[in-house]
Amino acid sequence: MTDFPFEIAATDGKARTGALKTSRGDIRTPAFMPVGTAATVKALYMDQVRDAGSDIILGNTYHLMLRPGAERVQRLGGLHKFAGWSGPMLTDSGGFQVWSLANLRKLTEEGVTFQSHVDGSKHSLTPERSIEIQADLLGSDIVMQLDECTPFPCLRDDARASMELSLRWAKRCQTAFGHRDSQTLFGIVQGSVYEDLRRESAERLVGLGFGGYAVGGLAVGEGFEMMCEVLDHTVPHLPKDRPRYLMGVGKPIDLVEAVARGVDMFDCVLPTRSGRHGQAWTDTGPINLKNARFAEDDSPLDASIDCPASRDYSKAYLHHLIRCGEYLGSMLLSWHNIAYYQSLMARMRTAIAAGEFQAFRQGFVDGLDASKSD
Repeated sequence: MTDFPFEIAATDGKARTGALKTSRGDIRTPAFMPVGTAATVKALYMDQVRDAGSDIILGNTYHLMLRPGAERVQRLGGLHKFAGWSGPMLTDSGGFQVWSLANLRKLTEEGVTFQSHVDGSKHSLTPERSIEIQADLLGSDIVMQLDECTPFPCLRDDARASMELSLRWAKRCQTAFGHRDSQTLFGIVQGSVYEDLRRESAERLVGLGFGGYAVGGLAVGEGFEMMCEVLDHTVPHLPKDRPRYLMGVGKPIDLVEAVARGVDMFDCVLPTRSGRHGQAWTDTGPINLKNARFAEDDSPLDASIDCPASRDYSKAYLHHLIRCGEYLGSMLLSWHNIAYYQSLMARMRTAIAAGEFQAFRQGFVDGLDASKSD
């Protein structure tokens, strides 16, 4: 297996900043990966995603294997060419989406069989098939092992069984992946909210040796404080010289607190999903542009962000677009939200490099607290 060079330029407490170097370009860390579920970051052009400061995007194995089909994407030149994105891509394994199907799936040692939510057709996803789709057919740069997302709440025995299955699948994914010069494979830590299981999962994955390590099974209902606790007793058991990826998280405060605990990479659908529902993210939390108080507010969302959607349109205009159901409203808010998230990551990288992250973190928390008391 190839490990991409990961250079840590500076640390401040447990927070660190650096770069994961891939054949398609450097990923500046801490990094936020916009989610391109179906080979598109919803409501945005790829050049907007790139210009907002994104070094890498995420593609979704489950959705792409159903539509348009992974083999078709390969025939059309691979996911990068198909989507018009020249930078690095990470693909998830499909495990989380299959897990979320509940009554439409059957889990065995071999893998998962499930019915498509699109047309009811039957499919099988094994560790080997997941690797084939991600690495061979889609051609992603960072490939994720197939795992079982441990639900919350979860009994200890069930959490252990799920963790053990994910570890067995991790070995099978490694075998299927083999050695590749321009791609790497990440393992995924499971164990629900149990400290000993998280530690064991992390240590056994590290023993297998992966190009990076993800923390899975969070943002599934456990809440902010418990998420932070799980990170507190998981991240210290992961190698310092490998990237750490918190999957599916989250709100800006989640990112700040996870960076404070040593996490390097994130993904979440929240920026674009919020944008489609009239919400814009700011340092003081989300604002709902549907609210009548913005009807005559001629100020921009955030003039300090170098993005036209953040800088050049008034809240009154955005309010008008959202209230009228105009597509442009969703497009502009999604664009702003991606730019805001990338601005947040850039500010954290700068603060860590300057040795000022703890002050940044406290100021961010204080700003949220002040907005809640207004």
